[in-house]
Amino acid sequence: MLVELEEKEATLINVGLLIEALKTENLDQFRAEFTELHPYDQAQFYTHISEELRAVLYRYVAPKEMAELFENIEIDEEDYEKFLAEMDPVYVADMLSHMYADDAADVLHELNEEQASNYLTMMDDEAAQEVQELLGYKEYTAGSLMTPEFISVEANDTVSFAMKTLKQEAPNAETIYYVFVTDTNKKLLGVLSLRTLIVAPDDAVIEDLMDDRVVSVLVTEDQEEVAHKMRDYNLLAVPVVDEKHHLLGIITVDDIIDVMDEEASDDYSKLAGVSDLDSVDKSPLSAAKKRLPWLIILLFLGMMTASLIGQFEEALSQKAILAVFIPLIGGMAGNTGTQALAVAVRGIATGDLIHESKWRLVMREAGTGLITGAICGVVVTGIVYVWQQDLLLGALVGASIFITLIVATLAGSLVPLFMHKMKIDPAVASGPFITTINDIISILIYFGLATTFMHYLL
Repeated sequence: MLVELEEKEATLINVGLLIEALKTENLDQFRAEFTELHPYDQAQFYTHISEELRAVLYRYVAPKEMAELFENIEIDEEDYEKFLAEMDPVYVADMLSHMYADDAADVLHELNEEQASNYLTMMDDEAAQEVQELLGYKEYTAGSLMTPEFISVEANDTVSFAMKTLKQEAPNAETIYYVFVTDTNKKLLGVLSLRTLIVAPDDAVIEDLMDDRVVSVLVTEDQEEVAHKMRDYNLLAVPVVDEKHHLLGIITVDDIIDVMDEEASDDYSKLAGVSDLDSVDKSPLSAAKKRLPWLIILLFLGMMTASLIGQFEEALSQKAILAVFIPLIGGMAGNTGTQALAVAVRGIATGDLIHESKWRLVMREAGTGLITGAICGVVVTGIVYVWQQDLLLGALVGASIFITLIVATLAGSLVPLFMHKMKIDPAVASGPFITTINDIISILIYFGLATTFMHYLL
């Protein structure tokens, strides 16, 4: 704990010194402190200072250094345009030229077509061509994530020649831990670890050392599928190939971590009934715009629930105590449905359902609903009987809970599976959505039973 406090205090001192150096335009002091920071900490400092201080910073930080900073930056999509607009266009083009092609493409993806085209025109020709090729791939696919900066050798090369190639290309490669093996036509044949290459004899042939059980992904493959493969095979990088198995690029683990974070945030946003939970909105109006669409839909669904209750006005007038248990039954249905929904969506998102029968999942959830419904039904029957001294009323509420929990659990698991089959993101079956649907179902079950057995209740 003491070490953590000392590190935090040291960081605060560095920030203070950096801000003071920028305000007084003390180049030497700023450079001395700024270059000591990790690129991630540099990026954090950059995004939190004022526009006036950033204007000074651009004069003190070279485009190549800013490129490394931007590769570690974590900002909202709309802020990219703002930060780039603060810089001189030539400075931006030089910075983008020094970035890895996939990172530069990510930045340009956030700009409109005209802005991206202008920067590409001013960039270094070779770098611009690599970035342009990546921009041509569909977003959220392996092609849009990959980088062309990798190391490959041919199968008939010797270890000595491969090591020479490695030393030449390593400064520009995004990772050197995997060396990919191709034939003369650039078709992927295998992979070689850096360790294997280092310990092998100089005259050994690469084909004899490589592992031909190489895991690859198609350039058109969805980024979620890529993430699942890298997770399942514990890869630091995965090669990207076309339909003819030509090696086009690689995807590194740092990009996949970003993808997993993005997908998890997106799924959680949808489960919460919010379009974008990833960014902290700068105004209440902006937050309201993102939340209103779901709320309007849920409002109309809620009106359906109110309308249904109105249809059973006669039953309520004959036995007013029935109204007391509406929130209980609706709440239990919503909670149970959300639990089943979370299990199903997680199984789909992680790919676990590929290895498990969907029918088995539905049956397991039905069994869970049966057990929980039976126990909760018995418990609530006893509570209502003790409270109201009315066994029939307790049995009615208990039976309603029993049936409702079974149906709600089935709905929570079946709805996302159906959406997944229809090629719709299952997370769209959000918590608020499934809760409101289950409210409607529970009202129908509860008052349906109450109407049927009303003469016994009276």
